[in-house]
Amino acid sequence: MKQLKYCLFLILLLFSLNLLAQKADTITIVSYNIHHGNPPARPGVIDLDAIANVLANQKPDFVALQEVDVNIKRSGNVNQAEYLAKKLGMYFYFAKAIDHDGGDYGVAVLSKYPIQGQHALKFSRIEGLKAEDRVLAVVTVKLANGKKIAFSSTHLDHQKDEALRLLQISEIVKYAEKEKGTFIIAGDFNAVPNSATIQLLDKNFTRTCNQCGFTIPVVTPKRTIDFIAFKPSRKISVISHEVIQEHQASDHLPIVAKIVIK
Repeated sequence: MKQLKYCLFLILLLFSLNLLAQKADTITIVSYNIHHGNPPARPGVIDLDAIANVLANQKPDFVALQEVDVNIKRSGNVNQAEYLAKKLGMYFYFAKAIDHDGGDYGVAVLSKYPIQGQHALKFSRIEGLKAEDRVLAVVTVKLANGKKIAFSSTHLDHQKDEALRLLQISEIVKYAEKEKGTFIIAGDFNAVPNSATIQLLDKNFTRTCNQCGFTIPVVTPKRTIDFIAFKPSRKISVISHEVIQEHQASDHLPIVAKIVIK
């Protein structure tokens, strides 16, 4: 009788664990400023396969890419977002920021899951301030557990004055507020953790790292400007965050985070 009760207990335990597994997804996120596939140590060379190999090693569910060329002369008139997506067997969405050298330049998202919706948020400008246009690329997908999430990639203004970055972060916050469910953002913020830009990010999002590793320059890195963050939620927990030590493929080090979404 005791043995039967023990067997029943094990069956119930396994059943409960299976239900929990079905209700939660562990996802791997990579953010990478790819410098249009040009390794800084090799001027004029485009090596997208090096970028693809870095990404493939992480087995990502989502990738946020910055400095992506689409049909631009300097990089061989290749749609880099599409190329990387095909190499990795993922879906993609590219959001154009500016015209450049006969093509389009901007940010992209790669997704393991079919993209159900996509949107490009073009950030506002400040009158009289010369700067490149910047953009937020957002996709919505449905995870294996049926949960719908929004994932985004961005590349904020790079100038010393933070005015535009603060404007851009505020517009991201407003956009995220409209999303009822999980909202994840990743990218090159061109701002260090103690800046006003990241302080504003931290007021509205939870970063996947607190003491975040350096991401730039690629040789002897000394600044952290690449981040992954999500709209605060008790349903999300961070398993890990690390800087990938790839010093040859781009001028940034890529970052990877694993999170659980219940």
